[in-house]
Amino acid sequence: MRTKSQPRRIIYPGTFDPITHGHEDLVRRAAQLFDEVVVAIASETPKNPIFPLTERVALATETLTGIPGVRVRAFSGLLIHLLQEEKTHLILRGLRAISDFEHEFQLASINRRMDAQIETLFLMTSDQHTFLSSSLVREISRLGGDVSAFVHPAVAGALKRHFLNGVDLSHSEK
Repeated sequence: MRTKSQPRRIIYPGTFDPITHGHEDLVRRAAQLFDEVVVAIASETPKNPIFPLTERVALATETLTGIPGVRVRAFSGLLIHLLQEEKTHLILRGLRAISDFEHEFQLASINRRMDAQIETLFLMTSDQHTFLSSSLVREISRLGGDVSAFVHPAVAGALKRHFLNGVDLSHSEK
């Protein structure tokens, strides 16, 4: 249990490959509700990220610079272990549509089953970001589209460099 002297800290976990304006909006809103928002970027993911962990951390850090009370860090292993390390039991997750809920509900349930203290708080995505996902941003960029309306300029530049340099290993010819 939290004492009055402990800061209210929440963990926002994800792969953030790449971080979008939708993620940024959730972080800004959460930063108004909590003393500290820890954006925790997962090193292990079945999603085959296009950016290495160090670059995802750097892009998230640049995107979120200037939002008070926000810290970006990498993590590996189980989220519950990170929560213990960060001395919190609060997880932030965003919901864009009802289709997100089922998956998020499963994650929240299994985390709570592993540690009954864990609480997952859901924030609805702002209306202007309900359609936005990292996978859509990657696909638009991969096909040569302009993603500057969806991501920080540093992220747009990193995506452009990634796909222009032919580094994309996630979509091989069949």
